[in-house]
Amino acid sequence: MSIYLRILRTPGVALLVASTLFGRMPVGINGLAVLLYVEESTGAFGSAGLVTGGLALGSALGLPLQGRLVDRRGPGVMLPLACGHVLGLFGIWALGATAAPIAALAAVAAFTGALTPPASSVLRSRWPYLLEGEPRLIAGAYALDSVLIEVIFVTGPLVTAAVVAVVGPEAALAVSAACALGGTVAFVAGLSGRPGPAPERRRPAFGLGPLASPGLRTLVVASLPVGFCLGTIEVTLPAFSEDRGEPALAGVLIAFWAAASGISGLFYGARRSSVPLVRQHLLFTFLLPLASLPIALASSPWAMAPLAALAGLPMAPLIASRNQLVGRVAPEGTAAEAFTWPLTAMICGISVGISVAGSLADAYGWAAPVLAGAGLAVAGAAVIALQRDRLEPPSRRLAEVG
Repeated sequence: MSIYLRILRTPGVALLVASTLFGRMPVGINGLAVLLYVEESTGAFGSAGLVTGGLALGSALGLPLQGRLVDRRGPGVMLPLACGHVLGLFGIWALGATAAPIAALAAVAAFTGALTPPASSVLRSRWPYLLEGEPRLIAGAYALDSVLIEVIFVTGPLVTAAVVAVVGPEAALAVSAACALGGTVAFVAGLSGRPGPAPERRRPAFGLGPLASPGLRTLVVASLPVGFCLGTIEVTLPAFSEDRGEPALAGVLIAFWAAASGISGLFYGARRSSVPLVRQHLLFTFLLPLASLPIALASSPWAMAPLAALAGLPMAPLIASRNQLVGRVAPEGTAAEAFTWPLTAMICGISVGISVAGSLADAYGWAAPVLAGAGLAVAGAAVIALQRDRLEPPSRRLAEVG
């Protein structure tokens, strides 16, 4: 694992990693904090779900616009975005305290989500510049980033639960606001004076921006079924736990799932491989449904725990290799926005997967959602297989044509 020490010892990188970990913590806090706060304020989980859904939808739809702003104006534009996000969180708190209509709460939540600073996309777009003298470290950097996301999704809910238990859900909103503002300020300061892509000033073809790249469009389309599959697993594990009469087991199973993903991501970034990147990514896209299917065979909690871990193994390597490919196919000057599009697609897929999985679990039992998710994930892998030429470097494509 010495590769990660080399990455973190690169001047300025440790500060950037720490600040983004802190600044991205709201991604792991906000959903649960808003859900619990609105439920406490209204007494209805249905209303809380609507507001939380508005937050997620705003985040997904806002990411590409934020990325385009960063590409054109530089990372400094993240500071007003962070301030708007903080105001939105306190707006949710204020509206909940005054018994405002749910529609108003949902609208403010969507606004809040849309202004979440795009620290993940900006950091990913900067790795080739931060590690310019060490190109062999770049794959490890993308893997490290994927592992940090898993840490956020595990740590965020734990922080939220602790703050809610000691103070209350409104305090969790304040903690999230402090993380967003403090982390963003430190991140932007850390990038100051460091090399990065030149601002994009040309009008993109047909207004598509980075989506003018066929390779990026392929990755976006393939990210939807990946998200759908992950969303169905997020429902399958709690549904299994409820069926066994142990609802608290869901948190443990999800932790197994996320931890396995993080560990495999670390190993993915630490090894050196002669296998072409496109082939590696294709392998992980097919492994995702294959590793998820055995979940449907679990007969007890003791059996489900290792099966949940098995399902998590391809996740971080898949996301890390996808991010490497995004950096390869993104048009010059559009990297920050380019990294947002597959993420937006995956978030949308997760949302649809959770919605569909709930209905399937009610109608056909806890195993049905993961079967549907794995089936659609195979279709996503087929998209990569059929269009993998779009993901090759331009020089290689030209050579093959010649």
